[in-house]
Amino acid sequence: MRRRRMRLTEDLVARVPPHSGESGRLAGRSDLPSDGEYAAAVAALLAGAPPSGEVWVFGFGSLIWNPGFDYVEERLGTVHGWRRSFCIGWVRLYRGTPERPGIMLGLDRGGSCRGVAFRLPREAVTKNLDSVFRREHPVRWETPHMHWVTVATEEGPVRALIVRTDRSHPAYLPDLAEDVVVEALATAAGERGSMAEYLRSTIEHLEARGIHDRYLWRMQERVAERLERDGDSG
Repeated sequence: MRRRRMRLTEDLVARVPPHSGESGRLAGRSDLPSDGEYAAAVAALLAGAPPSGEVWVFGFGSLIWNPGFDYVEERLGTVHGWRRSFCIGWVRLYRGTPERPGIMLGLDRGGSCRGVAFRLPREAVTKNLDSVFRREHPVRWETPHMHWVTVATEEGPVRALIVRTDRSHPAYLPDLAEDVVVEALATAAGERGSMAEYLRSTIEHLEARGIHDRYLWRMQERVAERLERDGDSG
């Protein structure tokens, strides 16, 4: 089957000015959690693990193409009742700064989401879950965003941890005009790269696994159009 060609090319992504290194840095902040806080949060999550002792983590975005943890198995899977949405902001870390804040992809209520479930090695569950939690909770939290759900796979259902969107959190941005989202995706960049790069990489790796997300494809089309317009006007 011929793969679709994205309008958001690498050349267009490269038009986004990179992070200057002068703001939006994680190091040196006063709200960084302690090792003890991370350990307690991971222990609380593991207390809810299924009796089998297997711990899976469901990836729907960058965890698919840059997991940052060890795993011994991966399966394509679907979570019902959750959908991808650019609804978390304004991001001033990782892929955004105070001057150019971004908006991140989250799992919001409604619909369904096709992604990848990763099984952590039984002998190193705590270590690897700690890596995931630190990545998803870089600053001190009130309520952890990780949550146990059932993921449907061809080999049968598994219990897995997802990073869900908390609609009560101040970072939740519901019902944003799509033009606002596109503007953020086309301009924001931080220590870990640009939002445009994030969008392109997520789509590439979903497509490589046979997952086509119409919402993300529409967003890349609009972000590409926005970056093309910038280039034409320059």
